Amino acid sequence: MFLFYNSHNLRLFVSKKKFMKRKQRNKYNIVVGMPSYNESDTISNVTKVLGEGLEQYFPNQKSIIVNVDNNSPDNTREAFLDTKTFIEKKYISTAHGIRGKGNNILNLFRFAKTVDAEVIIVVDADLRSITKEWVKYLGKPIVDGYDYVLPLYSRHQFDGTITNHICYPVMFGMLSMDIRQPVGGEFAFSPKLMKYWLTQSWTESARQYGIDIFMSLNAVLGGFKICQAGLGTKVHKASAPKLGIMFEQVIETLLAILVQNKDAWMTRNNGGIFTPDTFGLDVLAEPQELDIDILYLKEKGRMSYNKYQTDIKELLEPYAFSRIHEMFEVEVFDLTILLWTQVFYNLLYRYDVSKNDEERRKIINALEPLYFARSLSFNYHTWKYNVKYSEMEIRKEALGFASQKYYLWGLYSKGNKLKPEKTKKTS
Repeated sequence: MFLFYNSHNLRLFVSKKKFMKRKQRNKYNIVVGMPSYNESDTISNVTKVLGEGLEQYFPNQKSIIVNVDNNSPDNTREAFLDTKTFIEKKYISTAHGIRGKGNNILNLFRFAKTVDAEVIIVVDADLRSITKEWVKYLGKPIVDGYDYVLPLYSRHQFDGTITNHICYPVMFGMLSMDIRQPVGGEFAFSPKLMKYWLTQSWTESARQYGIDIFMSLNAVLGGFKICQAGLGTKVHKASAPKLGIMFEQVIETLLAILVQNKDAWMTRNNGGIFTPDTFGLDVLAEPQELDIDILYLKEKGRMSYNKYQTDIKELLEPYAFSRIHEMFEVEVFDLTILLWTQVFYNLLYRYDVSKNDEERRKIINALEPLYFARSLSFNYHTWKYNVKYSEMEIRKEALGFASQKYYLWGLYSKGNKLKPEKTKKTS
């Protein structure tokens, strides 16, 4: 009974006690990983700040900072190892020719498992806004018994568009989880969750940019204890140049995991949305200024639409195709939340019932110009407003995904494909 009534305090005490023993065993209590590729201009400062944070907030723990790299040709390795810190550092690279953030994270998992780490923290190597407090905000909840800590940032409304218009609304609407940054890039996790991830099926897209959504979805679907940490403003390199390939890999991972776990969202009712506990900063500063090239995005979207127009016409309902075709014809974008949600759910259903990889690839390709159309519609609607207003609009989008869940269920009811897809898991 004592254990039950004092579970929170006892957990913290036991965890700290185990930390002290672990240090004596010549193992690492805390592993901080930085996945990278060609980040020589930013990685040194990130490393320095991480070292300061570990010294200040975890002074009695045996810690190590690990750069998990893709054999960067720009001296990322040297910039990392030459940074002066009191915390030990280690460089790990994928083999020559092997790329992908997910492959870097997989190397980090293997290292952390080998050294029996109690807390694993990950931050991107291109950060310009990191502070030493991030180490505390991300690491302490794991010490206190949480399995997964996700970030809360203030971000410009035009930053993180895949998160804003797909990953966050899907997590909110389909899984009833209000996790604002499921693909944020900064997070912490327990060894228990890490070992669970290692037992899941690692597709090629999960080994690339799909790794963040792979981790977040599996943490939610696995029933792990999740919280969020307010970190403040995220300032980093713009991801627009990588948007096409990033979109493809994130969406392929997202759709594959959703159809593999259909029982989790087909049977989950709409009784309420779960909001995880939040630690760290309560008030987030104003986000970085972000210049967006609307003409570039319109051109990317138009080229993508022209390339996949035939497939889109085949996949969408006539009313939806007609509306979207008109947008690209006149280049005036007004893809509403309702239409966007129904289009996404329709393509998710078609992805599930598709018979082969070629059909599924066609669906992912078709989603790309539609995603550009939704992003442009949002940009036109919010460009003159502040971030707070834009966040309200993103929240409306998430609520739209939740309210249209019955539309998705209706597609399955008509198609009579209600059983979850079976997949073989590999370690």
